[in-house]
Order: sequence, then structure tokens, then C-alpha cells
Amino acid sequence: MIVTHITPRVSETDGVGHINNVFIPIWFEAGRREIFRIFSPKLDFRNWRLALVKVEVEYVDQIYLANDVEIRTGIEKIGNSSFTIKEEIHQTDRLCSKGKSIYVNYNFRTEKPESIPETTRNKLEKISF
Repeated sequence: MIVTHITPRVSETDGVGHINNVFIPIWFEAGRREIFRIFSPKLDFRNWRLALVKVEVEYVDQIYLANDVEIRTGIEKIGNSSFTIKEEIHQTDRLCSKGKSIYVNYNFRTEKPESIPETTRNKLEKISF
């Protein structure tokens, strides 16, 4: 599992005093950075390999400005050309949000999915949730 810490910003806080729901998927994406590096080590878009095909977000509890959050990210399932990422956001020992994302190993030049190479698959397996 990958753990990423984020400090909430005032600009992410809405009129009722909690972090606005639109930022949760953005924070989840921040937690995926090291997974992106497995496919594109330099995070170079000329050699980008991933296409996001599905995102699920469940809002469990409110998140507030005062404390940092912890994003927990890991691989739940690996298919032939796709994989599922499980994600959670915790603040002050509370589960605040959880979700899943599905990515496809995609060749943007041919516009087709490709099988996940064995070496890449082995790296993904090491970051299970």
C-alpha cells in the first residue's frame, strides 16, 4: 500500500466548513502518483500508458481544514490489460472517503489497450491494498 499525506487548503473548504466533495477524486489521484511511475517512470505524457476508465467515490465522513489527511492507495485486482485501485482517505483516525479506480494499459498511438507486461504486473502486485 502507498500512503500519501495531504494538507487541506482553505481554497478546498466550502461554505459549510468541510472540504468540498469535488476535491476527493483529485486527492485520490495524488495517491496514485507512484502507480503512474510504474507505467511511465518519468511521468512523461509522450510515453503515457494509462487511461482512466472508471472512478467510484463514497463519502463516509466529513473532512476538515485543521488536520492533514492520509491517502491510502493499493492494487485490488489485476486483469489482462486493466487493474483496479482501491483508495481511502483518513483524517484523525476516521475513514472519511473510499473509492476505486480502474485503469487500462493503453497505447495512445494505436488507440488500443495492451496486456500489462509481466515486470509491470510484478510491481503492481507488491502494492496490494
